[in-house]
Amino acid sequence: MYNVAIVGATGNVGRKFLEILEERNFPVKDLYLFASKRSEGSTLPFKGKEYVVEETCEKNIKDKKIDYALFSAGGDASKEFAPVFAQYGAVVIDNSSAWRMDPEVPLVVPEVNPEDIKLHKGIIANPNCSTIQAMPIMKALHNKYGIKRIVYSTYQAVSGAGIQGIRDLEDGVKGVAPKKFPYPIAGNVLPHIDVFLEDGYTKEEEKMIKETRKILHEPDLRITATTARVPVLNGHSESINVELNSEFDIKDIFELLGNTQGVTVYDNVKELKYPTALEVSGKDDVYVGRIRRDFSIDNGLNLWVVGDNIRKGAALNAIQIAEIMIKDNK
Repeated sequence: MYNVAIVGATGNVGRKFLEILEERNFPVKDLYLFASKRSEGSTLPFKGKEYVVEETCEKNIKDKKIDYALFSAGGDASKEFAPVFAQYGAVVIDNSSAWRMDPEVPLVVPEVNPEDIKLHKGIIANPNCSTIQAMPIMKALHNKYGIKRIVYSTYQAVSGAGIQGIRDLEDGVKGVAPKKFPYPIAGNVLPHIDVFLEDGYTKEEEKMIKETRKILHEPDLRITATTARVPVLNGHSESINVELNSEFDIKDIFELLGNTQGVTVYDNVKELKYPTALEVSGKDDVYVGRIRRDFSIDNGLNLWVVGDNIRKGAALNAIQIAEIMIKDNK
């Protein structure tokens, strides 16, 4: 049994942590919930009991002997408090972007690079939600055929922007002006996630490019990305165009992805079967469909990939990392 802390417990991902820990019967001995000072004293349920939320500060951390700290409190909180938890003996699994590109911190998708977990020095980074759902598929293709180039185009749900993003969509349907997004999201598509960088890309696009390279251990892999916010409550969709290094039979692609851990092939165009955000919301697996050859280039492949961004794209991925560590410790 293990002492577990959830940092950012009152947010979307924090609550999903609690839900999944209970669903998977994670061996929790003592549970500690942390959030900002404004949430101090509130309670959240877990396995029939109510747990009080504490302010995230060193005096509330140091005497608890925490084994695993699951973070989803934003980059600033992660930079400040992840080292504090690690200092007092916890392994931090962080869902923010704070540590992802730190060369000393492994960036892990359990189905893709579990061996990197062992390289941690107290902190392990969870990749971006849109990166996570692409990785099991990209890894399988890269292992068998080699990847020459990737083009990501994403259609990302408002839940990826937190509770405020969800409220903007709900309010926007009623004609209320947005507070989180720069333009109304209801009935709209915003080709803008995170801040713009000097080269014209957004930080979200840069994350997908750099994180893919780090996870696949291919620092020079050619990748480009366009990320957009769409008026969908939950579930990110991605159009992925891949140029492979070697020839393939499309039937072999179906077989390969059908045998890939964490991936469900849902593709039968004659029956109009393809993944949608509504279909995949609440599922552990990443779903892939619209699998077809790109005839405009040699060895080109088009894929439509959908995942639950709060579940697999955040909370579940982190918990799976902790489960692997527990298994390896036995």
